[in-house]
Amino acid sequence: MNIRTARLDELPQLQSLEVAAGVLFRDIGMTDVASHPPPSLEVFEHSRQAGRLWVTADDSDQPTGFVLVKLVDGAAHIEQVSVHPDHQGRGLGRALIDHVDSWAAEQGLPALTLTTFRDVPWNGPYYARLGFQELDELTPGLVTIRAEETAFGLDPAERIVMRRLVARQ
Repeated sequence: MNIRTARLDELPQLQSLEVAAGVLFRDIGMTDVASHPPPSLEVFEHSRQAGRLWVTADDSDQPTGFVLVKLVDGAAHIEQVSVHPDHQGRGLGRALIDHVDSWAAEQGLPALTLTTFRDVPWNGPYYARLGFQELDELTPGLVTIRAEETAFGLDPAERIVMRRLVARQ
């Protein structure tokens, strides 16, 4: 499996990939989530330039998934991880998260964090299987992220914040 930093010319393709991945939410009746716009090209480019946007690539070196990370309160916060529906079920999401874990260890960061839906099978339950645990006490940056999600219209009762300690190498 090839994981590499996203290239500038691929950023519009990553937006399309995010939209395609959102179809799964539409299939379970979460149309508001499915219709949420992907990260802007500016957000992608900022993360790419900071070295925090990675893709999985197929044999033709075309992106099949991506992970977008930002730093929040001294941890690597997984802002978005998406895999194109044509490539799901092959471990690409797990590989991207493991890549972030290795990167975070190299950076001396203690943990990975993320926010996700509590009961959507490929969200909360999936991340729990990957070793993430729900947080009860949130750092200031995570409180801000939760407030932004709520302002966007996401029900805080359906959302959880999760954390996993980085595997030291």
